[in-house]
Amino acid sequence: MHHLFSLVLGQRDLSRAGDLFSLKDAEIEDSLSEALEEIKTISSSADYLTNDNDQAVVEICITRITTAIRETRSIEKHGLALVSLWESCLEYNLKPEGKDEDTPHAKIASDLMSCILQNYNKPPVMALAVPVAVKFLWHGNMELCRNMSSYLSLAAIAKADLLADHTEAITKSILQGNYMLLRVLPSVYEKQPQSINACVPELVELMSQLDQPEQQHLLRLLQMVAKQHPQVLNKSVSSLISYLHDPNQNDSVLNILVEVSLSQPAAVASFLPNLKAVGEDLPNLLGQIAKIYGAVGHFDEERARSCLVYLVTLLASMEHTFHHTLLLEIKGITDTFSSILGAYSRDIYRMSNSFTAIAKLLVKKLESDNTPTDRTDDETEEVPKSCDLVSAISDGDGNEKLQVKIQAFEEILASENNSPGPIRRYSLGQTSKEERKEMRFNSSAETYEDSPADTEKCTGELQDPLLLHLKENLCTIQTYYAEMVKKIPVPERCLIEDSFRSCVAQLFFTCSMKGHYCLYSKSSFTLNSRQTQVWIQIMLLFHQGLSSEPLSSEDKSVQLLKSMWKKTQLKGTHSFETAIIQSTFPQKKDLDSVQKHLKEVRFFDFFGYSEETGGWLCFMCNNPEKATVVNLDGQPLIEGKLKEKQVRWKFIKRWKTRYFTLAGNQLLFRKGKSKDDLDDSPIELSKVQSVKVVARKHRDRSLPRAFEIFTDNKTYVLKAKDEKNAEEWLQCINVAVAQAKERESREATTYL
Repeated sequence: MHHLFSLVLGQRDLSRAGDLFSLKDAEIEDSLSEALEEIKTISSSADYLTNDNDQAVVEICITRITTAIRETRSIEKHGLALVSLWESCLEYNLKPEGKDEDTPHAKIASDLMSCILQNYNKPPVMALAVPVAVKFLWHGNMELCRNMSSYLSLAAIAKADLLADHTEAITKSILQGNYMLLRVLPSVYEKQPQSINACVPELVELMSQLDQPEQQHLLRLLQMVAKQHPQVLNKSVSSLISYLHDPNQNDSVLNILVEVSLSQPAAVASFLPNLKAVGEDLPNLLGQIAKIYGAVGHFDEERARSCLVYLVTLLASMEHTFHHTLLLEIKGITDTFSSILGAYSRDIYRMSNSFTAIAKLLVKKLESDNTPTDRTDDETEEVPKSCDLVSAISDGDGNEKLQVKIQAFEEILASENNSPGPIRRYSLGQTSKEERKEMRFNSSAETYEDSPADTEKCTGELQDPLLLHLKENLCTIQTYYAEMVKKIPVPERCLIEDSFRSCVAQLFFTCSMKGHYCLYSKSSFTLNSRQTQVWIQIMLLFHQGLSSEPLSSEDKSVQLLKSMWKKTQLKGTHSFETAIIQSTFPQKKDLDSVQKHLKEVRFFDFFGYSEETGGWLCFMCNNPEKATVVNLDGQPLIEGKLKEKQVRWKFIKRWKTRYFTLAGNQLLFRKGKSKDDLDDSPIELSKVQSVKVVARKHRDRSLPRAFEIFTDNKTYVLKAKDEKNAEEWLQCINVAVAQAKERESREATTYL
C-alpha cells in the first residue's frame, strides 16, 4: 500500500488525509484494494460510530479511492474489494438518525454505491454488485433505496439476466412502496414470468397510487402479461376498466383488454355494458372497444347476436374513421356463426355500397330473426332482391358521404372462398397486411359508376394505401400540424446512425430567417435523439401539413422518410406505411418527452417560435433589438456577481465570489468583488465547447442555480444568487457563445 495511505489509514491521521489529492491517480492505483480492506477494518471497529476523526478519515479516503478508480477505469480490478466493503455496511444501522442525517455506514454505502453501480454496463462488476444491491432495499434508508432503484433500473436495461434471479425480491419491494423499481419488471418478465404473474392482481391495484411515469412502466408490464399469459389478468379486468376515464392510461388499458378478450372472452363479457358507457363518454376509444365486442361475439351465438346489435348501431352512426374496424368485426362474427344471416351476409356485402344501408339491412335481419335456426330451402326467399337493396340505399343515403370500395371487398370475399381451412376471425390485430391494404374506403359522394379514368384513379389509390389515408385525413393533419409546430420544431436535416444499443437520430435545426446577426446562418443546432420514429412522424406531418395535396408513397420526401424508418425498424414491427396509417399522430407522452429533451439541451434558449413568420427563429432574429448589444465589443450583455468553485472535488464546498462581465467574445472576471480590480485571463467564448447545468433539478425548484462552462483546457463551475439570475446568465452565455462561433464561421468562409 502507498506510504501516504498507510500513514493516513494506519494512524488515522486526518491532517495528512487531504494530501492524498496531490498524488497522481496512477501512483496509487495499485494500492486501492488494500486501502479498501483497511477502511473495512476501521469502519468495523467498536468505537467507529462515536469517533468523528475516524469517520472523517474514512470519508476522505473513500472519495480519493473512488475518484482514482473512475479516472484509471480500474473498477473491474478493484470491484471485489469495493463490494466487500459495501456489503459490510449491511451489518449496521442505515436508517437516518435525525432529519436528513445519514448514519456513518449509510454514508459509506452511498459513496460506494455511486462508484459501483455507475458501471451497470459492465457484467463482471454487476455480477458481484447486484446480489448485494438487492439486500439494501430492505434496510430502511429511503434515500439509499431510491438511488439504488435508479441504478438497478439501468442495470435491467443493460443486462436483465443479472436481475432475473432477484425478481421475487424486487416485486416484493415494489408492493411495499418502492415504486421506482416498476421500470425493472418489464425487463425481467420474460426470464421470470411466474414470480411476477403471482403478484399481478396486487400490482394492478397499485395503479391509483402511482405517478404517471410509474403508471406507464406498470402498463408496459401488463401489456406483456396480456400477450403472453392473458389468463393472469382475468381477475383484474374490473380494476382495469375503472381506469378507462384517465386520458393518460385509457389507450394502454384498452390494448390490454383487447389482448385479454381475444384469448379469454368470458373474462370480459360481463363488462361489456361498462365498455359501452365508456364509449359514449369517450368516442375516440370506440375502435378498440369494437374489437373487444368482436372478440366476445365469437364466444357463443347468444353473445354474437348481442354484440352484433351494438356494432351495427355504431356502424350506422359513427364517423368513417371507425368503419373499417366495425365492418371487419361484424363480418368476423357473422362468418363464425353463419346461421345468423345465412346467405344474406354475402348479398349484403356485395350489393350494398353504403355503411348506413348495410346497418339498416343487418338490423332488419336481426330483428326479424331473434332465434338461431338451421338454413332451409326457403331461406333464399328471405334474401332481398336487388331493387329492395337499392331502395334501402336511396332511403338512407340522402346525405351519406361514405362508400365502400366494393371491388376491393369482393376480391377479399373471393380470396376467402378459395382459401382452404377454417374461417378466419376478422379483427384488425389478425388480418394480414394484404387484407388491410385492400380494405380501404373512400369519401366520394358519388354513386359507384366508374368511368375508365373516377377506375384508374381508384386502382391507384387502392395500390397506395398511404396516399388514400392521407387524403381522407388531410384537413385533420393540417390542423394538427398548425398547432404542433408551435411547440415542436421540425429539423432541417436528419441522419440515422447506428449505436451500440439502438438507432440514434442526429437532428439539425437552423433559423428560418437567417438575418444579418443570425446565430445559425452558417451552422446548425445539433441534437441526438433515440426517439427516431417519433421524429420521422413529425417530419411527415411537416411535409403533409405544408402541402395542399395528399402525399403519395412515391413522393421524394416520403421515400426518404421511409428509408430512415427502415433503419430504425425492429424485427416484427410495423412498416412505415402501416405505422402511419394506424397511428398518424405521435402519442402525447412521446411529444412531451421530445419537448422535455429539447428543454434539457436548452434548445429554447436559442430558438423561439414566431407567430409572425410561422417558423422557428434564432434568438437574434427573434430579438433584433438585442443584436447590436451582443455584437458591440465592450458593451456588456450582462454583468454581476457569481460564485466560482475553487476546488473541483464534490465534497469540498469552497466558493469564491467574483464580478463577471459578458461582452463581445469574452466572459471577463475580476480577482475580487469590485469592478475595479484587475482582470484575470478572460474566457474566449468562441473557444467554449459547451455550457451545462451542474446538478439535476430539485423537485420543488423549477430552475437550477449552478452551471459549468467547458473550454478545451479548463472547466469553470459558476453559481448565481438565485434560479432566475442563473437562467438569465445561462441564456446570455449560450447566445453569446453561439454568436461568437457563427461570427468565426463567417470569417473563415470569407477567408476561404
